[in-house]
Amino acid sequence: MIAVGRRFSRSFFGRSALAVAPDLLGHDLVRVLPDGTQLRARIVETEAYEQHDPASHAYRGRTRRNEVMFGPPGHLYVYLTYGMHHCMNVVTGEAGHACAVLLRAAEPLEGLDQMAARRGADRDRDLCSGPARWAQAFEVDRGFDGDDVVSGTRIWLEWADGIREDRIVAGPRIGVTQAADRPWRFCVSGSPWLSRPAGSAIRRSRSAAASRSSP
Repeated sequence: MIAVGRRFSRSFFGRSALAVAPDLLGHDLVRVLPDGTQLRARIVETEAYEQHDPASHAYRGRTRRNEVMFGPPGHLYVYLTYGMHHCMNVVTGEAGHACAVLLRAAEPLEGLDQMAARRGADRDRDLCSGPARWAQAFEVDRGFDGDDVVSGTRIWLEWADGIREDRIVAGPRIGVTQAADRPWRFCVSGSPWLSRPAGSAIRRSRSAAASRSSP
């Protein structure tokens, strides 16, 4: 039986993406399917995107696609990439300042059979080890764009065990061509559930550790 954790507060997400992204590692995303089945996965990899970041969808301003990024924090921003894959982000910062954290990879904990059926995957390793894989496993599409992960009823984030500071590493984001050198990808070092190995990632600094927050 998986222990049920506390939900995160709205204020937790009302910070910069760079603060929230590493703080989400080791905590859980929960999804309740229409038939009542619960899915749960523990976050092991995230990426931060800020409004004035050339790699961000909000860099050139507000559009119909990125509207949720400009809204209040603690909501899902879901986008379609390559015309077929969905990716989940959590909106952070103050309303009007578009920033978000991409949920890149997680360890599947509950509802693995249902995830595997949606993914058409045989290995647990292939269920949530990438943003598009994770969204497919959790049956999340653009219909979830704007969902509240603080007080929602079909998808939300829960406080779990977290990760020791010395296990969090940072490195360049994946699949971006602009600002590709920024170390804004955060991973649980040595996790077998990452979308790809952390490589030459660096340990977080003590100053970054000071920004960690409770739910």
